[in-house]
Amino acid sequence: MAKFNMKHTLLLTIFILIASFKNGYAGITSEFTRGEWPSVDIPLTSNEFEVPKGYNAPQQVHITQGDYDGKAMIVTWVTPDEPGLSKVHYGKTQGKYDFTAEGKVTNYTFYKYKSGHIHQCLIDNLEFDTKYYYMIESGKTSREFSFQTPPAIGPDHYMQTGAQTVLFVGDLSYADRYKYNDVGLRWDSWGRLVERSTAYQPWIWSAGNHEIEYFPYMGEVTPFRNFLYRYPTPYSASQSTSPLWYAIRRASAHIIVLSSYSPYVKYTPQYRWLKEELDRVDRKKTPWLIVLMHVPIYNSNAAHFMEGESMRSVFESWFVEYNVDVIFAGHVHAYERSYRISNIHYNVSAGDRYPVPDESAPVYITVGDGGNQEGLAGRFRDPQPDYSAFRESSYGHSTLEIMNKTHAIYHWNRNDDGKRVPTDAFVLNNQHWRSTARRRKLKKHHLKNVIGLLSSH
Repeated sequence: MAKFNMKHTLLLTIFILIASFKNGYAGITSEFTRGEWPSVDIPLTSNEFEVPKGYNAPQQVHITQGDYDGKAMIVTWVTPDEPGLSKVHYGKTQGKYDFTAEGKVTNYTFYKYKSGHIHQCLIDNLEFDTKYYYMIESGKTSREFSFQTPPAIGPDHYMQTGAQTVLFVGDLSYADRYKYNDVGLRWDSWGRLVERSTAYQPWIWSAGNHEIEYFPYMGEVTPFRNFLYRYPTPYSASQSTSPLWYAIRRASAHIIVLSSYSPYVKYTPQYRWLKEELDRVDRKKTPWLIVLMHVPIYNSNAAHFMEGESMRSVFESWFVEYNVDVIFAGHVHAYERSYRISNIHYNVSAGDRYPVPDESAPVYITVGDGGNQEGLAGRFRDPQPDYSAFRESSYGHSTLEIMNKTHAIYHWNRNDDGKRVPTDAFVLNNQHWRSTARRRKLKKHHLKNVIGLLSSH
């Protein structure tokens, strides 16, 4: 999974290094080795999954942006025993709620599991760059939270560290590793686990392979069923026809979410929508163009190698044409960052068959290192390809700190037994506003101390 803070710094989960060249190639393969332990389930009785006190108390609270521009929020929660009220009270002062929004409630079954009552409430007409407090109540039980809205749409916002927004590149609960009623129970426990973040920071959701949950032996053959009931997205605001692919604008960033496991070839809805959405991007208002997907289209790890090739062949030329700044992906349980490269000149019968340096191309970053049940993807392909700038098999998280319309600072931090270790960093130059457009050769270099000197892309 992957987070990304924007003031907003964008905190990326799929989430200075001293290293040397490995075998003399352009990039760096970190020699850091993380000790592995067997993957053992946290018991459902653990305090990490604690059910809030009080009868029918709201739980699994999470928020996401509710419109195209950041003036609305979708609040979702579950009441386990009975529907209760589907209302959110909110205001600008803690404990003083001047406004009320009413939502809808639903539930569903999965095999013989029956979900709690899932509430979804849209709070709209919010003010930009404002902290709001909100309360959800059920009978005599109430719970209070808060969130910060983004600055108004515009090119010159400084986005400081603060994890106000989390970009999540798929694979949420890993409930698909269980069977029968345990699938639904694990969705519930995961919702309680992450509530400490999701109730306060809007998570921008994308779906991964672990959300498909195609189980014919249980009679469950509708893909993404648990995910779609529990995690709404503002897809209609960007004229999408599916919650699995959509776009939002937050301050100076235009963020596009793609679905790796929905049809995307020519003539399909996702294909047509993406072309229209790219045409809608206004770099004078939102200079930063960011794309999220689950499956990386450039990946030198043995795990999931070449799985993104079909999407690359369909969309990469658009990513270059529209000057996408950076593409974040998950899926591979390791970290990898590319140089700016493209492979758009080969047409099966002619052209360059290998990725080449391309200053119009995005930087590709795989951040599938936020944690999982399957362990790390520890085997990178050797030799390291020239397009790969840095790679490490470890757990971590990323932040993208947007300084202004021309550059941002990116960090990847290794999570080492609960400690954040700064490991990879560079200055990301905006594709649209950079002063000169020139192709750059890949450079062989030692990674400098990221605090003293940042590389530039």
